[in-house]
Amino acid sequence: MLIFRLLSVITFVFLNSCTDSSVKPSAAEKSVAPVKTAQAKEKTQQKELKTSIDPDVLFTLLTAEIAGQRGQYDIALEGYMEAAKRTHEPKFAERAAMIAMYMKNSNKTNEAVALWLHQDPQSQAARKIAALLALRAGNKKVATEQLNALLVADPAGFENALLELASVLQKEGRINAVYDSLDALSLLHPDQAVIYFMQSLFAMQRKDINSAEMKIQQALKIQPGWDKALIFQAQIAVFSGDLSKAKSLLKDASLKYPANNKINKTLAQVLIKSENYEEAIEVYKKIISTEPNDLESQFAMGLIYLQLNQDDQAEDIFKKLLELPEWQYQSMFYLGKIEEKHGHMKKALVWFDKVADGPFVFDASISAIALLEKDKQLNEASLRLTLLQAKFPKQKLRLLLVQAELFNQQKQYEKAFNLLTKALAEFPDQKELLYTRALMAERVNKPDVVEADLKKILATDPDNVEALNALGYTLLSKSSRYGEAEKYLQHALKLAPNEAVVIDSYGWLQFKLGNNEKALGYLQQAYDKQQEHEITAHLAEVLWALDRKDEAKKLFNKAIKDAPDDEYLLDFQQRILNGKR
Repeated sequence: MLIFRLLSVITFVFLNSCTDSSVKPSAAEKSVAPVKTAQAKEKTQQKELKTSIDPDVLFTLLTAEIAGQRGQYDIALEGYMEAAKRTHEPKFAERAAMIAMYMKNSNKTNEAVALWLHQDPQSQAARKIAALLALRAGNKKVATEQLNALLVADPAGFENALLELASVLQKEGRINAVYDSLDALSLLHPDQAVIYFMQSLFAMQRKDINSAEMKIQQALKIQPGWDKALIFQAQIAVFSGDLSKAKSLLKDASLKYPANNKINKTLAQVLIKSENYEEAIEVYKKIISTEPNDLESQFAMGLIYLQLNQDDQAEDIFKKLLELPEWQYQSMFYLGKIEEKHGHMKKALVWFDKVADGPFVFDASISAIALLEKDKQLNEASLRLTLLQAKFPKQKLRLLLVQAELFNQQKQYEKAFNLLTKALAEFPDQKELLYTRALMAERVNKPDVVEADLKKILATDPDNVEALNALGYTLLSKSSRYGEAEKYLQHALKLAPNEAVVIDSYGWLQFKLGNNEKALGYLQQAYDKQQEHEITAHLAEVLWALDRKDEAKKLFNKAIKDAPDDEYLLDFQQRILNGKR
């Protein structure tokens, strides 16, 4: 999107025809582009030009247009500058400025913009370009003058004007110039809260949290009830990792301005982020009581009910939203998720297949394939995956992972490994590919690849819990590396103390170290959180080792009924119950 909204196009009609020409911007120059001349009605335009433009000027413009079409931009630039000077028509100066910017000729751009402003002092577009040029050149005095003119002429539009300038300058690494010019501008307008608000915004962009906090406080001192500033102050706290402060700020603001649902919605989002789901629901109920047609808040509340396993309430909300075209497909997707959660695979599949449009089409299709995989309908899953690959070529990476999982379900581990290896040649540092190939490498007995892939993830993301847990667990296969395994698993447990699979891995480490009672405590905790089959097998084995064999058998018998083909349970049965090692 162009940063400057250019003025209306200029049309020239020569002889009995009209031309549609433009100087086309390169990929490198995104901030501005020359104005296109538009098609017009020949007879009326011919008459207007004959009466309003001198023949010599008309010839100059014709020369400039033809030069522009041929890529002779220096000639085109001089032509438009000459026409602007002779006619005092600011649109010609504007055209010259656009061409000069495209040519990256700063001197000519400055000259053209100065002429443009002289002929049209009220032009906001010219002011923006003048400010941009001054900021680029580091001319703080001129930049401040131009920003001051923008603020005085259009206080309401000043914020957007600054954002437009910043979007260009940030890409060029000059965002500090805007911040410094606003410091000078604040001396001229100490009572303008928007100046401090924008400085806070720019400070956050350069990750200067202290300055951002100081500037937002200055803005709120001038304009205490400004909801945008109040919300941004809370967002600074969230960015700093202080969710408690963010909640406190927003709760105070909500008490002061109870009818302001922008503040209330932000509070609800922070409560969700901090896992205060019940409180978030109460906030959304308050919002909906004042705005019954706020469907976005209703939908958000439905998602929270799902998180809280209050599926009936969630289902009621999504079924009501089904009646509204703009919400029906999202609702169908989550109704499918509810049915899947309750093990109603056929009903879930029906819902997923109904999602025919909107942003959830791909996710619904993937969920349907996952259901078919789980139900061992692997041929149907493969067919759907092939169709999906043709329909969503931009989702190549995610579909590769789905294909690898399909091969895994079919126990075609070598195929999955080769597929992922080929994909990593194209996406060498992609974490999900590395992690998934590590899992497949374990299946095809390539321990060196397992370790290398997981360590590559941790080299750039040392707090990746999945990789830490997988690497630590993998190293437990060698007694000589229990010390290394413990280092990785302790780190994972510190980062994710409530994650069942991490607790399980750490418990299994304790069992390997001979700390059976300690192992039992961790494994029971993991099992209570998630009755996953591998966790069950681990817990049963530790119970057996503690001579609590009846409990181990009871646990095993319950699990094997639900999953008679599970490899972990069958391994426990063969090694421990049948005594075959």
